[in-house]
Amino acid sequence: MIPLETPVLLAFGAVAFLFAVVFGLLIATELRLKRLLRGKHAKDLEETLKEVGHELDLLNENKRQQQAQLKNLDERLRKSVREVGVVRFNPFKGTSGSNQSFAAAFINEEGNGTIISSLYSREQVSVFAKPLKNGQSEYELSKEEKEAIARASHGNP
Repeated sequence: MIPLETPVLLAFGAVAFLFAVVFGLLIATELRLKRLLRGKHAKDLEETLKEVGHELDLLNENKRQQQAQLKNLDERLRKSVREVGVVRFNPFKGTSGSNQSFAAAFINEEGNGTIISSLYSREQVSVFAKPLKNGQSEYELSKEEKEAIARASHGNP
């Protein structure tokens, strides 16, 4: 009978070993699950997943709103004054005085904007404003105004 007991004992030992391994894996899995579910009130997995899904929806909505805001800001920035060019000059050659007259161009990245010119003399100051579209004006531009536009277009104030 001894030869029959040995295989039975080996089989029983193998089953016991497998049982111990499976039991160890079960305990490890249970501990991992408890760590996963450990939260505000130890919610069950379904509630935790619902909460994560809800937070993901909120994050996606927030991302969509931020993308819309960024697009709006980009459009506004594209239309805003991006470059300024200023030229000081003396319009009355040979007379006393300094370069107190000026031409200042204010343009956006499309070349649209305004040019403001000031002609200074002892008796009066004249100020002119001309609209710009694509770096051009429907009104005649002086040499100084053209230079101010060129400076603004090239980022040289």
